[in-house]
Amino acid sequence: MELYIQEIESKGRGVFCDETILEGQVIEICPVLVLPPKDRTLIDKSALYDYYFLWGNDHEETGIVLGFGSLYNHDYAPNAIYETYYEDKIMKVIAIKKIPANTEITINYNHDPNDQTKVWFDK
Repeated sequence: MELYIQEIESKGRGVFCDETILEGQVIEICPVLVLPPKDRTLIDKSALYDYYFLWGNDHEETGIVLGFGSLYNHDYAPNAIYETYYEDKIMKVIAIKKIPANTEITINYNHDPNDQTKVWFDK
């Protein structure tokens, strides 16, 4: 199974897989760089603003998710979810339905795949 990036008109880059992914399959385990709360104001003023995750049980830290982790696009009807493991400093991306080969893999940035709350770029 190989993940790859492809340009998507009006969305930028997205993550795809060259093979069909089955429901429940772990797509990727991403390492996370964890930054202290004081660094967030700097990141908010940089190109990383749209790519970081709130990290830790209190969401005070900032997680820079490596691998393809920060490149999965948002969808209110995603085909994958992400799980955060704060102590291990990893994020898992897991299929919540069968994803045909060469189909974009998406997550809901609200974490819960059923959460329809508008995200920052839709407000």
